[in-house]
Amino acid sequence: MSKEFLYTEIADGIATQIRNGVLKAGDKLPSVRMLCNEHQVSMNTAKRVFLELESLSLVESKPQSGYFVSPLLSVKLPLPEVSRPSLIANNDEPDELISKVFENVGKKDITFFSIGIPSGDLLPQAKLKKEIVHAIRELKEGGTEYEELQGNLKLRRMIAIRSLQWSGNLNENDLITTNGGMNALSFCLMALGKPGDTIAIESPCYPGILQLANGLGLKVLELPTHPTTGIEIDAFKKLIPKIDLCLLIPNFNSPLGSCMPDENKKEIVKVLSENNIPLIEDDVYGDLYFGSTRPKCCKSFDKDGNVLYCSSISKTLAPGYRVGWIAPGKYKDKLLKLKLLHSTSSISIVNEAVANFLKSGRYEKHLQQLRKTLQSNYQNYVQTIAEYFPEGTKTSRPQGGLSLWVEFDKKIRTTELYDLAIKENISIAPGRMFTFQDQFENCMRLCIGLPWSDETQAKLKQVGQLAKKIYSR
Repeated sequence: MSKEFLYTEIADGIATQIRNGVLKAGDKLPSVRMLCNEHQVSMNTAKRVFLELESLSLVESKPQSGYFVSPLLSVKLPLPEVSRPSLIANNDEPDELISKVFENVGKKDITFFSIGIPSGDLLPQAKLKKEIVHAIRELKEGGTEYEELQGNLKLRRMIAIRSLQWSGNLNENDLITTNGGMNALSFCLMALGKPGDTIAIESPCYPGILQLANGLGLKVLELPTHPTTGIEIDAFKKLIPKIDLCLLIPNFNSPLGSCMPDENKKEIVKVLSENNIPLIEDDVYGDLYFGSTRPKCCKSFDKDGNVLYCSSISKTLAPGYRVGWIAPGKYKDKLLKLKLLHSTSSISIVNEAVANFLKSGRYEKHLQQLRKTLQSNYQNYVQTIAEYFPEGTKTSRPQGGLSLWVEFDKKIRTTELYDLAIKENISIAPGRMFTFQDQFENCMRLCIGLPWSDETQAKLKQVGQLAKKIYSR
């Protein structure tokens, strides 16, 4: 067994005990020397184990005393309420609010807790630049020619290989590349829906999906959604007669960060298939899991091609590269016709560069570090919220992804909180952005994809102080 495998295996074992509550906040861990004796490893390997656990914010060291399970893990704020939207399709789009929040994107002096992508500081920018240069040199005609309609073959093969992690068992012919994740969703909705059809989604839901559905003339039916496990299955089944198509983010959805249990995914796929209702699955956050294994997808349980699986690298590697894909199942011909009509080809140089990055193994190494950072950020955010936000504040408990959902007392309207925060060069995402209905006025989404620093903590603390100001009126 290699030293690399040894230290990660030991660290994973201790991490699992901490996450499962076998080891609790404040518990003392074995010393470096005891770890050496117990596992027959060197001092350096044992030290790497504790460095790994510290990087995950699972343990902390105390001079002259040793290592202890982090007290951060004892901070568990109450969960937000299960959403209870009206079960009547509604299209009251909060477009003015969305425009106000996004009009500041790109400004350098603002702390963006509102934009759900990882900071560029967390991305391997230098390595990606090298891959772009390499792609220009290697591609025929320097990448100026069109790709084949389905997209870069090497990229599709690498995506297919990665699908084995979630029991997807895809091959390159199952996939079509797109210009980002929203482009993939857009193609699927255009292929399957027509104006007046009803689409079922989670509530709250990512604003881009709401706007896209509305722009295509679809009626949006928001589903009751639990902050940890996703849509409520019983309510979903009762609404089947009203639904023409369904779009879900089962893994670490934005804004809740919920992860649907496998048995729920399997049941949803079964029910929709029996009723010939297509399921569009958005899995852009699936690689950002905090646990030891990647969660399965709804596509994992798809036996008849009724699930259109969509994903991209926009939330994991390079938002601006606009590299996405679809595994459209039995709807492949419809999707190819749409791609031919609307874009003909994806961006050849970028797709080649991303394919090479995936093939080199650098993507997985990057993901490992990014996941650690996001999990650590989540724990730091919750600790700060517990200390500085108003009494009664509730937070989701994401198991992965980039989002943290915060619920305040009803007295605090987050549209007003946004106005106060932006004056201090802090941007948050008010909860009303994530629905077409009169709900979530006292909620907000925070992106945990910023590098954690004293400045980040100070800005988050400032949001809490502004919320307290509103609450105390």
